[in-house]
This record gives sequence, C-alpha cells and structure tokens, in this order.
Amino acid sequence: MDIQSLTYLFVGTSFALYIGIAIRSRAGSTADFYVAGGGVSPLANGMATAADWMSAASFISMAGIISFIGRDGSVYLMGWTGGYVLLALLLAPYLRKFGKYTVPDFVGDRYYSDAARLVAVICVIFISFTYVAGQMRGVGIVFSRFLEVDINAGVAIGMAIVFFYAVLGGMKGITYTQVAQYCVLIFAFMVPAIFISLNMTGNPIPQFGFGSTLTTAPDTFLLDRLDQLSTELGFAAYTSGQKSTIDVFCITAALMVGTAGLPHVIVRFFTVPRVRDARLSAGYALVFIAILYTTAPAVASFVRVNVIETINEASYEAVPGWFKRWEDSGLIAWHDKNGDGRIQYRAGDALVGVKPQFLPERGAAGQRLLSNKPSANSNEIYIDRDIMVLANPEIARLPNWVIALVAAGGLAAALSTAAGLLLVISTAIAHDLLKKVLMPDITDRQELLYARIAAAVAIGIAGLFGIYPPAFVAQVVAFAFGLAAASFFPVIFMGIFYRRMNREGAIAGMLSGLLFTFAYIVYFKFINPAANSADHWWLGISPEGIGTLGMLVNFTTALAVCHVTAPPPASIFELVDNVRIPRGAGAAYHHHLES
Repeated sequence: MDIQSLTYLFVGTSFALYIGIAIRSRAGSTADFYVAGGGVSPLANGMATAADWMSAASFISMAGIISFIGRDGSVYLMGWTGGYVLLALLLAPYLRKFGKYTVPDFVGDRYYSDAARLVAVICVIFISFTYVAGQMRGVGIVFSRFLEVDINAGVAIGMAIVFFYAVLGGMKGITYTQVAQYCVLIFAFMVPAIFISLNMTGNPIPQFGFGSTLTTAPDTFLLDRLDQLSTELGFAAYTSGQKSTIDVFCITAALMVGTAGLPHVIVRFFTVPRVRDARLSAGYALVFIAILYTTAPAVASFVRVNVIETINEASYEAVPGWFKRWEDSGLIAWHDKNGDGRIQYRAGDALVGVKPQFLPERGAAGQRLLSNKPSANSNEIYIDRDIMVLANPEIARLPNWVIALVAAGGLAAALSTAAGLLLVISTAIAHDLLKKVLMPDITDRQELLYARIAAAVAIGIAGLFGIYPPAFVAQVVAFAFGLAAASFFPVIFMGIFYRRMNREGAIAGMLSGLLFTFAYIVYFKFINPAANSADHWWLGISPEGIGTLGMLVNFTTALAVCHVTAPPPASIFELVDNVRIPRGAGAAYHHHLES
C-alpha cells in the first residue's frame, strides 16, 4: 500500500479506538468529568499522565530542536523530566490529600478568597491556551503532509476528534483514551528509531547507537561525524554549546518548575484513589516519559546526519522524494540563489521572515518559488524544525508502514495533550468561575452542561491557534512552562509549606510573576523581535528562561506583601497542617486538636 492509504488506515483506526473508548467511558457526573471519579489506578494514571504531558512538543518538535541546536537542546531534556521529581516529592501527594478538583480550587480554599480563585482561573486559561497553540499546530503539520489536506482542514479534523471524546467523556474518557494514545505514540517513536539506529550504527538500541560508530565508517563515531559535517558547513560543532551558563540554568529551571506548576498535569493526581497512589503514579509517569526522552537525542542526531548527507550539493532533479513532498506541504523551501541548480545547505538563514510564502508558479528545475526575500547569508534551504521527526522515516527510506505509524503517533501526542488542556480550561470556567463564584446554586447536571459548553468553546479557540500558529511547537510550549513557573508553582508551594502565606500575598505574587514573564516574552518575540538576542536580554536570560526570574518575582512579592498584611485565619493554619500530615497520622492529629 502507498503511504497515504496506510496513513488513512493507521490514523482512522486510532481515531476509531479513541472514540470507542470515549463512548464506553463517558462521564455521568461532575466527578467523572473533572477527575474521572477519583478511581484511576496508579499504573493507568502514570501512562495517561505521560501521554498528557508528552505533547506535540515532545514527539514532534523536541528532537527537531535538538537536531538544529545540538547540545543546547539538552535544556528541554533536563527541564521537562526533572519537573516530575519536583511533582512527586513536593506537590502531588499533598494536592491529592487536599482532595478537590482543580488548582484554582486549592488556591481559592487555601487562600480563603474568591479573588485569589479568579486570578488562578485567569492563569489557568492563559497558560493552557498558550500550551494548546503548539498542539494544534502539530495536528495541522501531520495532516498537511501525510493526509495531503490543507493545514486548516487538518486542524478542523483534529478539533472534531478532540471535541467528541473531551466533551463526551470528560476526564474519565480522556484518561483511558490517553492510555491508548501513549501506547500509539511510544510505539510510533521507538520503531523508526530502532530501525535507523540499526542501519546507521548496527546497534538496535538507539540510546547506545547514539554513542556508537557508524556502519559506513567503523572508525568514526556518530557524534564525531556530526561535528565534522556541522563545522564543514559553517555551523557550530554539534556537541558545542552556544548558550550562556545562566541562560541554560534559567531555561532548565523554568521548564522544571513549570512542569510542577502546569494545571493539566497537576489535575491528573486528583484522579487516583489515595495519596500514596499520587506519588506512585508520578513515578510511573517518569519511567514512561524516560523511554521517549532518552531516545530523542539519538533521533535528533540520526536525522541531522541524514538530512545533510542527502540534500547538500544535490541537484533539485536528483533530490530524494521526501524533500519534494515536504516542500509541497509548505514546510521546506529552496532558493537557488546562485542559479547553479544545486542545493547548498550552509550556516545562515535562507529566508527573511518567519516561514516561506509560496508562489503558484514553479521554477526552472520544478521547485516551488517564493515571494520571500532571500537573506544575505549563504544558506539556500529553509527547513521547519517541526518536521524533522515526522520526515525522519522518509529520509532514512524506511517502509511505508513505519511512515504511516509516525503520523498516527504525532497525532496521538498532539491530541492527548490538547484534550487535557481543554478539559482544564472547561473545568476552570464551569467549576471555579461559575459554580464557586458566579452561580453557586446551579445543580450538578447544570454544572456538567456548562463544563461541556466551555470545552466546546475552548476547542474552537484552540483551532484558531492551530490555523494562525505563533511559533515553533517547542518554543510555544516552553513559553507556557515559563508562565506556569512564574504564576502557579510559588503559590502552590507556599500554600503547602508556608502557613503564614495569606491571600494578599498569593494574589500579588501570581499577578506580578505572570505579568512580568508575559511582558518579557511579548516584547522580545512580538514587539521587538530584532532585539531578541543575548546582547539585549536582561542579565543574558532568553524569553524561554525568563520564567525562572518570574518565579523569583512571584516569591519575593508574595513574601513581602504577606508580611505587611494580616495573617490567615486559624482555620487555614489547621487546613495546611492537615494537608501536610501523613495519612496514617490523621487520627492522632485530630485527637490532638480535640484535646
């Protein structure tokens, strides 16, 4: 079968599976819709958490980013996995013991304030929509290439699928759908990685192939060959780092703390029966995540070598078919700047602008023509980083069924996270805004209806982000982590471990951290992108890492404000103590209070 037929088969089968699970697991109450009734096993929750968190950024974009920037890409590996250690040790068990539905629930009750709850709702919506933008872009990329439909039509199809199982099943349907999606995405990521590692290094384990010698040059290690190719073409050595130490530290810290503060990740720990299960499911999730994350650097290296060796100095007529297929999707472009009919891949940017703008006519060699002005640098190639993992099996000339499998895996990764994010948005609106603040007298059935309506509206807005994407998937997601680090982590951490923190401090901290981080990102990414360089960054910290400073702004502001305002009431001190006491000590604690 050809690639498109196989892709329709694999994607259609996976979609049917997701919809079938959603129908079987449809929510019948708000508890089912918000936290799957609190009855998910730690193993299933760990797998669902891994799928929820390993989004399009992890599956599609992370290895692509690493393949272009080399060692500096390790910040994503360290930050996104390290965050689960923080979750397991500092937040998950305590939030599960608190026993409510959402992060704004915790903030509102812990800080005895509807105003604090509203600020938390705003933060949830802000972070989740920033994050979901990357997922919908990933959906559009997969559909545009493999199903050969317009990106906008692909986004619409993805929206329809998410609408069905998120609105119908809620957290209950999403949880068991995500278990299936994890199986699909991890199989789709590992199978081509194993094939390519075996072909290039003779080692079937990609993590070991990453440090092995090449089958075509037994005396040359893969990374040595990659360094050689990179420097010959004018790029920095692949294993060298270009980012400053402080920027690497801040990006890693922002991603770690942001992971621990992401509302759609935190809410997963409300779905297990016991406090112990929350910590256990975080451990399972880390194991499931590590399978992909330890493989990604190898995949990035394999695809980088293959791209350079297959397209550099090739004539357009002789270029492999994968290049022309991705060119038709609008995600690769070639400017024949010197008119020699050959593709020169060198250091520098091919295009002035964010992405290629194609003209309807074609050039003398049959290439797509562009309206973009070529840059003064020597590079003739524009490659969208987000296609590297998806194109990897084609570049390596793997069987068609592997290519179709990767398409299904990319969609599984994007849709699983999109569903979790959209559910968090709908829960924040229906439960935290309407039920807790604006309409406290609504019934359980009415609240469930409002939650489903909110989810439907959120899906429509998310679709617009997919049609008008703001940046590369991993970059957009990195901004969401920075916003989470600057807003939620400090207020949750101090809410658990600092009894004196009051509502005034929490509100001031969340607002200051969020506004500082958002303003910094918007300035350098949208208002003045020409200044987006280490020479202009504050203290040399990039927009991807500014969430770390935003977190410090939050902590500092919250502590300062709380010490010049009234302390929380005695009931809050008791609430904090109760959340922090181990489960087995609860009876002794309450006996102590009564005496």
